[in-house]
Amino acid sequence: MPQIAHAGHNVWVKTVGEGAPTLMIHCALSRHEMLLPLAESIGGRVTLFDMPGHGRSADWDGQAEYQGLITEIAAGLCEGPTHVIGHSFGATAALRLAVERPDLVSRLTLIEPVYFAAAKGTDAHQVHKGVFRPFVGAMLMGDEDRAAEIFNGLWGDADWADLSPRRRQYLTDRIHLVVAGGGAIEEDADGITSSERLAEVQVPVTLIRGADSPAVIAAIHEALVSRISGASDHVVGSAAHMLPATHVDEVAAIIRAAEQGTD
Repeated sequence: MPQIAHAGHNVWVKTVGEGAPTLMIHCALSRHEMLLPLAESIGGRVTLFDMPGHGRSADWDGQAEYQGLITEIAAGLCEGPTHVIGHSFGATAALRLAVERPDLVSRLTLIEPVYFAAAKGTDAHQVHKGVFRPFVGAMLMGDEDRAAEIFNGLWGDADWADLSPRRRQYLTDRIHLVVAGGGAIEEDADGITSSERLAEVQVPVTLIRGADSPAVIAAIHEALVSRISGASDHVVGSAAHMLPATHVDEVAAIIRAAEQGTD
């Protein structure tokens, strides 16, 4: 599979299938392979990539603002107007792309975008800040092993003790990337989730979340749906944050129905 040079980073890219173009952006601490079953299920020509510091891509250089870098890479991989699908942090970059480069996005699917700034002022956001505080404390103390364990407990799909040593090490080695992207999603200095900027999004937008996900996700979805004209919110029963991997068929069915205008 090819690597491309973009903004000083070597990025691993994979394309599967034929047909209308789709771009998928994975979540933090994952890699493109997690989304391959979903890509194959929805069909078409799907391009996936490993974010800097993930999978087989080169490390993040620590210089470029991380969410902005992912957005730039995504823009470079769009083949004209493209259906962009993102999960978690990847979904925040997908939304930023739609706002900043509307010429490149024909349709947007956001699977649990962790744009916490959009939920500010809600009870769910207050709870989120409380449960995330131990993670922040562990990072400040330099205990990346503990930080990775806490983060996995909040957003992963398996208990830390059940993960292989190799998987635990993968998460620990990359936990600093969660901090790298944190400012953009917690504070949103560029105002991507503001009512003014989201009102400019004119493409079909589908949001998908798990029924068992943290309450802040529902609050984020509610905010985005209220600010994006015609956006629709879909809930997958018995699913949590990693639903693109754990509930592939259900997520794919929602995406296909939205593409066909039957959602």
